[in-house]
Amino acid sequence: KESGLRTLRTEGEGLSALASAMEGKLGDDFDQACQVISAITGRVIVAGVGKSGHIGTKIAATLASTGTPAFFVHPAEANHGDLGMIARDDAIIAMSWSGETEELKGIITYSARFGIPLIAITRDQNSTLGKEATICLELPRVQEACPNGLAPTTSTIMQMAIGDSLAVALLERRGFSADDFSV
Repeated sequence: KESGLRTLRTEGEGLSALASAMEGKLGDDFDQACQVISAITGRVIVAGVGKSGHIGTKIAATLASTGTPAFFVHPAEANHGDLGMIARDDAIIAMSWSGETEELKGIITYSARFGIPLIAITRDQNSTLGKEATICLELPRVQEACPNGLAPTTSTIMQMAIGDSLAVALLERRGFSADDFSV
């Protein structure tokens, strides 16, 4: 029981730190990301590896089910031919806690080459991903709930929360309704 409570409290502190960050620079960057995504005529491509990839899959599904066409592209597959799934009228959300995920480099280069907006979700705006992104959603550095600081726990909760926040903000911008959801 104590371990579970400690985990929930630590993750709750991460979400509180995220909400506080949204009141500052992160909120401004978040608004800019919503504007960019609202302006595209294509889809939102979400990419990430490992736990960030699992969270990215969920974010893409939530975006798609709430009126923002989206799908997940695994960066390793993208590097072996799936970059062709990404069009010039799309936007990319690339997720990496460190911002140094090797497999994302192909997507980063592709984005720059074709002028496709790249929105980074990372903890380090000075990372490769953060610096190359059109918009960097820099998440606060927080303690993982894992007592060894190794397993992504608090960090993935924050990634999921920022993805849900984007989906809801975009849903509201589009006036997406319950009737739209059930079609």
